[in-house]
Amino acid sequence: MEAAARRRQHPGAAGGPGAQPGASFVQARGPQYPVSVHSLLGTGLHSRRHSSIKTDEAASTAPFHLDLWFYFTLQNWILDFGRPIAMMGELRPEEGKNLPRVTQNVGAQLSPKGASNSQLVFPLEWFPLNKPSVGDYFHMAYNIITPFLLLKLIERSPRTLPRSMIYVSIITFIMGASIHLVGDSVNHRLIFSGYQNHLSVRENPIIKNLKPETLIDSFELLYYYDEYLGHSMWYIPFFLILFMYFSGCFTPTKAESSMPGPALPLVVPSGLYYWYLVTEGQIFILFIFTFFAMLALVLHQKRKRLFLDSNGLFLFSSFALTLLLVALWVAWLWNDPVLRKKYPGVIYVPEPWAFYTLHVSSRH
Repeated sequence: MEAAARRRQHPGAAGGPGAQPGASFVQARGPQYPVSVHSLLGTGLHSRRHSSIKTDEAASTAPFHLDLWFYFTLQNWILDFGRPIAMMGELRPEEGKNLPRVTQNVGAQLSPKGASNSQLVFPLEWFPLNKPSVGDYFHMAYNIITPFLLLKLIERSPRTLPRSMIYVSIITFIMGASIHLVGDSVNHRLIFSGYQNHLSVRENPIIKNLKPETLIDSFELLYYYDEYLGHSMWYIPFFLILFMYFSGCFTPTKAESSMPGPALPLVVPSGLYYWYLVTEGQIFILFIFTFFAMLALVLHQKRKRLFLDSNGLFLFSSFALTLLLVALWVAWLWNDPVLRKKYPGVIYVPEPWAFYTLHVSSRH
C-alpha cells in the first residue's frame, strides 16, 4: 500500500502512468555513462553555432570603404608626396646671404646654366637648416596617421586576420618610417649645400672631397639607413598588411563584384601615388611580388566561385594601373645615360626626384 501511494505521488516515476517513454531506461542506464544527454546536445549546438559563424564570415561582404580610401589617398598625396616638395626649393637672395658660400651657389651646382630665381615654399627662417623642416613634420604626421588608417581598414575586413602578424607589421612599419624620417631629413638638407640626387654619394661634388675620407663612409651609412634599411622596414610590412586585407576581400555573389561610382575617380590618384611610391622608394621587386601574389589569389579563389568585392577590386585596379605607369616610366627613360649609370643592373627603375634634379631643375 505504501509503495502504491508513493507511485501515485510521483506520476513520472518509472512504471507510473505519467512516465515519459524511455525514462526508466535512462534512469536505469544513467549511472553507467558519465556523459549526460544535455552535454551531448550542448556540444552539438556549439559545433553547429561555430560552423554557422564561419559560414556567415565567409559569406559576408563589406561595403565599399569610401571614407577610409579617400582619407588614405589624400594623406598619401599630402604627407608623403608633398613632403619633399615642401622641403625642396632654392633660396631667396636675402635668405642666402648668411649661409655658407656653397649653399648660396646651390643653383649653379644643380645647373650648369646657373641658378634660378624660384623660392622656397616656406621661408628658411621659419625652419632653419639645423632644425626639422616642414617636410619632417609632414613625415611625423604620416607615421601616425597611416598606421591608424591601416588598423581601421583591418577592423572593417569581413575576414578575421591574424592579430599577432598585424601588430608586428604595424610596429615594424612605424620603426622603418621613423628611420627613414631621419635619413631623408638630412639628405634633403644636403640639397641646399649642392647635393645632387642623380649622382651616387661618392660622386657628389660636396662629398667626394671631404677630409678625412672616413666621413664619406658616414654619409654612405646615412644613405643606407635612408634608402635601404628604412625603406625595407617601412614598405615590406605596408604591402604585407595590404595583402592580408586583400585576402579577405572576396564574395560568393557575382553581382557584388563591382565598384560603386564614387570609387572610380579614386583609382587614378591611388594608382598614381603607388607609382611614385614604387619608383621613388625603389621597391619594384616587392611591389611586383605583391601584385602577382594578389593575382594568384584571385585565380585561386575564382576556382572556388569566389569573386573580388568592391574594396578588393579598388585595390587590385590601383595596383594594375601602377604596374602600367611603371612600365611606361621605364620605357621613357630607358636610354638615359646618366640615370643608367646611377641605376645599373637588370632592375632599372629611376627615381622621380633624380629625374627632376637632372632634367627639370637644370632647365630653369
